[in-house]
Amino acid sequence: MSAAACWEDAHPKLPAEVRTVLDSGNDAAIEGLELLAAIPEWEVALPGGERASQTDVMALTRNPQGLVVLGVEAKVDETFGPTLEEKKAKATQNQMDRIAYLESEHGRNDPFPNFIRYQLLHRSVSAILTARAFHAPIAVMLVHSFSPNSMWRNDFSAFCTELNCSLMSQDLFEAPRINGVRLILGWCKGNKKYLEVELPSTL
Repeated sequence: MSAAACWEDAHPKLPAEVRTVLDSGNDAAIEGLELLAAIPEWEVALPGGERASQTDVMALTRNPQGLVVLGVEAKVDETFGPTLEEKKAKATQNQMDRIAYLESEHGRNDPFPNFIRYQLLHRSVSAILTARAFHAPIAVMLVHSFSPNSMWRNDFSAFCTELNCSLMSQDLFEAPRINGVRLILGWCKGNKKYLEVELPSTL
């Protein structure tokens, strides 16, 4: 709800805090991005499992350098779902196949540690696959956190560390390039005023 209200208010631009985080990387490829479209609950089919990965907001953006796909995971205080250890404990063979696929998309020759949160794997791969579908050279997976205490930032940081990300800024990290797409991970602190906003029902 907080993210939806924030993005609605910012339309037709990106939310100010999102632009600030992206610009903080001092990388011309992701600076001054223009919002082309923002699709809520964007689904990406993944091998294995039974359900598609559902990204809170998938945004298509551009600047003079080209197209950038921005996958946004909105949070307040909820976690990034189960750890890999928890996920594997009850996983079917199809779900295990999906985990192996996600790890391969991240260029892993060995499994991620069990403490890594499963949701971070499939949200980042969803951004990569969407970037490929639109022939975009860059995929950004951005956590838009409205938590006053930046809850679960440590899980995000652990994921960036396991991907051997390089530091672009305090809140922006780049993973080693895999299969031609640049993957950038970001943490964006949302405006706390949207914690109190309720959107009218469409029903």
